[in-house]
Amino acid sequence: YTLTANAPETKDNDFTWADFQARNNNELVAIFGNFVNRVVVLTQKYYKGVVPEAGKLTKTDQEAFKAMQDFPASIAHSIERYRFREAGQELMNLARLGNKYLADEEPWKVIKEDPKRVATIMNTALQLATALAVLSEPFLPFTSAKLKKMLRLENSSPSLGWESIGQQTSLLPSGNVLGDVELLFRKIEDEEIAAQLEKLKATKKSNESENKNVMPQKDMITYEDFSKMDMRVGTILEAEKMPKTKKLMVLKVDTGIDTRTIVSGIAEHFTAEEVIGKKVTVLVNLAPRPLRGVDSEGMILMTENEEGKLVFLNPDHAGVGNGATIS
Repeated sequence: YTLTANAPETKDNDFTWADFQARNNNELVAIFGNFVNRVVVLTQKYYKGVVPEAGKLTKTDQEAFKAMQDFPASIAHSIERYRFREAGQELMNLARLGNKYLADEEPWKVIKEDPKRVATIMNTALQLATALAVLSEPFLPFTSAKLKKMLRLENSSPSLGWESIGQQTSLLPSGNVLGDVELLFRKIEDEEIAAQLEKLKATKKSNESENKNVMPQKDMITYEDFSKMDMRVGTILEAEKMPKTKKLMVLKVDTGIDTRTIVSGIAEHFTAEEVIGKKVTVLVNLAPRPLRGVDSEGMILMTENEEGKLVFLNPDHAGVGNGATIS
């Protein structure tokens, strides 16, 4: 409902938790929910949940029905023009009509003097609630279903549609027994909104932290530069930590082309026993370079996980053998 009320029609709009709370508390709870709750509670109190039979309609009753009958066309017209915000406002105006009708007629006072008049008032109010149940479906489908169940529309008026609301005054027949009363909406407290805002702050902080750890992009290269790199799948056959160093490990790697020696700075992250048999991605045409007296004839490609630990770029999939090229 809130997203529909704020839907961009001619310009962008933003969702805020404050607006969500205001829409829920000031419109759905205070207007829509308040009207429905008063109608069904009074019906339970005065008539044990049975829809009373209406008597002669007053001018006020007739005006309420005339206004109700105009809403299906006005809401549909707004929807057809993609003016969903306007359509939602019209729906809420129907609920306002119901609240005003009850406030003006004051059945809780009239019941002492004219019980027959109260039967007509409550019947009229129940017809307005029925119209709300049907017309709210595009905006509040779950609420619409809950209200229909409360009014027992599925039994009394299974085929009730928008056209009926625009033409009839008796949508919910007298004698129909209402279902259990339940609140359609609950008030959202400030503490709940504060908790959601804290979640957003934590997510933003986490995202910023992750972005700080991402290395900036290097200078652009051409496809020709990339195609010069010969990357192959290989398997580590032997591994030995290089003496008198903390980081270096001497590896014997089967590249599918040959078995070669590669010196890799992984000794602080893996033991020799852990890496033997590992499938790895190897840059095989990197010019050899001496490291502590050992010629390294390639490079094992690695990355870091979230904890800063080195991990292999793992090509360990079925059917991928040593020497398979990577492009």
